Amino acid sequence: MKLMIASDIHGSSYYCRKMIDAYKREEAERLLLLGDILYHGPRNALPKDYNPKEVITMLNFLKQELLCVRGNCDTEVDQMVLEFPILADYCLLELDGHTIFASHGHRYNPQTPPPLKDGDILLNGHTHVPAIKNMDAYTYMNPGSVAIPKDGSAHGYMLYDGDFLWKDLDGNVWHKH
Repeated sequence: MKLMIASDIHGSSYYCRKMIDAYKREEAERLLLLGDILYHGPRNALPKDYNPKEVITMLNFLKQELLCVRGNCDTEVDQMVLEFPILADYCLLELDGHTIFASHGHRYNPQTPPPLKDGDILLNGHTHVPAIKNMDAYTYMNPGSVAIPKDGSAHGYMLYDGDFLWKDLDGNVWHKH
C-alpha cells in the first residue's frame, strides 16, 4: 500500500491545498492525517490563509481516502462538520510486516510510549518537527507539519511505499528510511 502521512494542517487552506496536490501527485491509496486539522491552537500564530471552512470542504471531498487520529486541537465540534472520523486517539496499521502505532503525539510519544514490541513504529505529529529516531525497542517517526513547521523544517509530509520518505510539499525528498 502506498500511504501518505501528514500532520498539523491547523486550518490553513493554502497548505491543505498544497498537501492535497502532493497526495494526488504521489498517487497514494490513502492519506493518514495525524491530527490538528482545523484549529491553529493558542500557542501558534495563524497559518497562511487560515480558513477552516475551506479546509473542511477540501477534506470532506476526500473522505473515503482519509484515515485520521485526534490531535490536541481537534474537538467534537470539528467532528460535526467533518464527514470522516477524527476522534480516535490512535490507529494501528500493519504495512509490510511493520506494526505502526499512529497518534498525534500529545498522549503517546517517546516520553510516554504505548506498549510496543521490538521493530514497531511509533508515528506522531504534534511537535511540527520531522524526526526519525531509533529507540530501544521501536522506531519513532514524525512527518513534521503541513502548515506550521518548526525548527527550520520545511512544510512537509511522509510517504510510505516500501520505504519511508520525508518530502517537502513540492515533492523533494530530503530523507529516506
